Amino acid sequence: MMSRRTGIAIAAFLLATIAATHCAMANSPNVLIIMADDCTFNDLPMYGGQNAFTPNLVRFSSEGLTFNHAYLTSAMCQPCRAELYSGQFPLRNGCAWNHSASRKSTISLPQHLRPLGYRVGIAGKVHVKPEQVFPFDNVPGFDSNCVRDPTQTHDTTGIRDYMSSDASQPFCLVVALVDPHLPWVMGDPSRYPPKQLKLPPNIADTPVTRQDYSKYLAEITYMDGQVGDILQVLTETGHAEDTLVLFTSEQGAQFPGCKWTNWDTGLHTALIARWPGKVASGERTDAIVQYADVVPTLIELAGGDPTTHPFDGRSFADVLRGAATAHRDYAFGMHNNVPEGPPYPIRAITNGQWRYIENLTPGELYIERHVMGGGRLNNPYWFTWMGTSADNPHTYMLVKRYLSRPAEQLYHTANDPYELNNLADDPAAQEIKARLRDELHQWRAAQGDPGPPEDTWETLKAARQGEHLYFPAE
Repeated sequence: MMSRRTGIAIAAFLLATIAATHCAMANSPNVLIIMADDCTFNDLPMYGGQNAFTPNLVRFSSEGLTFNHAYLTSAMCQPCRAELYSGQFPLRNGCAWNHSASRKSTISLPQHLRPLGYRVGIAGKVHVKPEQVFPFDNVPGFDSNCVRDPTQTHDTTGIRDYMSSDASQPFCLVVALVDPHLPWVMGDPSRYPPKQLKLPPNIADTPVTRQDYSKYLAEITYMDGQVGDILQVLTETGHAEDTLVLFTSEQGAQFPGCKWTNWDTGLHTALIARWPGKVASGERTDAIVQYADVVPTLIELAGGDPTTHPFDGRSFADVLRGAATAHRDYAFGMHNNVPEGPPYPIRAITNGQWRYIENLTPGELYIERHVMGGGRLNNPYWFTWMGTSADNPHTYMLVKRYLSRPAEQLYHTANDPYELNNLADDPAAQEIKARLRDELHQWRAAQGDPGPPEDTWETLKAARQGEHLYFPAE
């Protein structure tokens, strides 16, 4: 039988735990994550974009902290979202291919934040599996289908209700937009006359490309309008001051050399944080962060201990608070091309200034069926790149760069932001290449990465059935 003294001690412990939890909840921010879809980071004005009109995001960046070096590990929708919500790299959480699934043992954002008192919901595009691993509250009002033509008009009633439904609990809400994912049918392309556009140097200059780039920019502006509406709801519900807002642009757009690649325009993402009075406004940071770092950061800010779980990411809360100016030494990248095309495994590393890429089957052609196949939901302009490459040396270089890749690529991204000049054979760059290669190989070993055996139809099929063939080293 329990003694009276023991009963009093247990009751005191429970009361202290409840009090600590309530105290943590009282000091914990609400969290709002706004995610664009397939938006190349440097097409946005705050990252040097010269075309897109995004008044809401420009204003938002002036109110927050802009990360100059934020990255995701895999430039595909499902793997990068699984990384963002799990805090683990693709091979560890299991989602190392597009249209696959994470391991059933994976623990994600809802399971981490709910014990800390949070409601955790998602509106819009989900695109992670299985459902039991990512048990978000379903919040209505935003289109979940990224290839719908046209995108369904959004309704902010659902997110308004979620933000204001329970004042006793903080919320963590993801609003995952579907723009500017192809098809580019939203917004007003007439504000972007094709002949007046300034195409990035990694995009071939053909009339069809200019027309499609105009439509893509129109969708960026349309997405910016959605961001404005979401932030307005946050203000109207009285939560603008007590909410950490993160905006991110996901991976690069569906132009050759962006999405589905390990170049900077594929893996580099926009990341802007706003939390009035807590995060510096109108400033930028060179701290290197990855999507895997977001969950540990939110756990720490919510009053939890992110070191108790085997995350690949680490909290960058000190960067947000202004107590640190650096975070990671390196960010890593990987690509398994199945089911987007024939196997073509790629691995990469960057220190924010230099990028090293290993193409693990360099004797093969790189083929991505969406970029090169044409069709309603694919890219019609690839054929114009091929058709004009005989007469245009720059276009020929871009086509060759995309199709035929050497075993090693090294770019001084700081001086060559579109990574067009491969320095892998430059004698002056051998030291940095060796250093990056060694770090990349250590990361691959830690992740249990088998390389080419991972990028097969058999491994994808097994993953879809929850039978992952390769596991990370312990």
